[in-house]
Amino acid sequence: MRIPSLRVVLLFALVVLAMSSASFAQVRITVAFGPPALPVYEQPLCPGDGYLWTPGYWAWGDDDYYWVPGTWVLAPQVGFLWTPPYWGWGDGGFVFYDGYWGPHVGFYGGIAYGFGYFGVGFEGGRWDNGHFFYNRSVTNVNITNIHNVYNTTIVHNTTVNRVSYNGGEGGVTARPTPQEEAVANERHIPPVAAQTQHIEQARGNQELRASANHGKPPIAATAKPGEFREGAVASREAGAPYTPPANRAATEPRAENGRPATANHPNDLPPMEHPAAPNTGNAKLDKKYQQQQAKLSQKQAQERQKLQQQQDKEHQQMEKQNANDARKQQTEQKHQQQTQQLQQRHMQQQQDLQQRQAPRSPAPERPRG
Repeated sequence: MRIPSLRVVLLFALVVLAMSSASFAQVRITVAFGPPALPVYEQPLCPGDGYLWTPGYWAWGDDDYYWVPGTWVLAPQVGFLWTPPYWGWGDGGFVFYDGYWGPHVGFYGGIAYGFGYFGVGFEGGRWDNGHFFYNRSVTNVNITNIHNVYNTTIVHNTTVNRVSYNGGEGGVTARPTPQEEAVANERHIPPVAAQTQHIEQARGNQELRASANHGKPPIAATAKPGEFREGAVASREAGAPYTPPANRAATEPRAENGRPATANHPNDLPPMEHPAAPNTGNAKLDKKYQQQQAKLSQKQAQERQKLQQQQDKEHQQMEKQNANDARKQQTEQKHQQQTQQLQQRHMQQQQDLQQRQAPRSPAPERPRG
């Protein structure tokens, strides 16, 4: 077994310490025309305690918008809330900003997704003593099974056209508040593995493409990520008539570092960025966490390199054998799947490490009544 040099270990540790706790790899996708309006649908019943609502939205893939159904997701960490993704106008097109988990809800374009997300903040519930309490006035919760609930009526402006993007012609005109700008600098973590798989499943469902459903997806929301049948809810109606432009051109999706948004190979993935270890005030414990992070970073870098070498070898073999286009396409699809699985596994490993490092708090008190 090859033992990594001290220099390599120290390099990874320094990289980890230098990284901002609020950052993680994000992909920026720019499309020439805007997404459809938000469809009208009912929220599925909350499946259990600890699940948080993540509203549905339009994503882009394979030359078309597709609907990612809203769903209930287990919070990755006590005290964390979901900031939804959104589309915003910029640089001559509509730019996609991914969602994230964090201690506060940040800016999500002022989009009125509903069910507690009315454009600013989140009114669907709150954390209290380690438990999430649901606001029954805007969320669908069965009080027979879930007792940590409350009722607060929310007064908000009615959205007439259910527009799904910020800026541009007809878009929402909201801008981030100083508080929302401050949230952007907090520690965030990306969508959890269940959400990533949920998105990929939606992308592969032809019925969820805007060109097929015209803004009225047959699966608008699900009880849990990936459960597109049991407990799924259909749209009642489209938010507005939708006719895609004849010229469906979109600028090539690119990552912040210039790599393609659809990663076929590990070298296409954005650089790995890991949040700094928590500052517990215990120097010995903090050093232990830094070593754990450095070890994980080194292992993931080696796995990326190994998969890239394997895929490069397969490309070389195809060139020698003069493979036809069908075989090349099949190989690329396999490489894309391998790369996405690797990325999802690394994201899950990072989240698991963060949860193990999270400061332990006393057992919360059960709500009375």
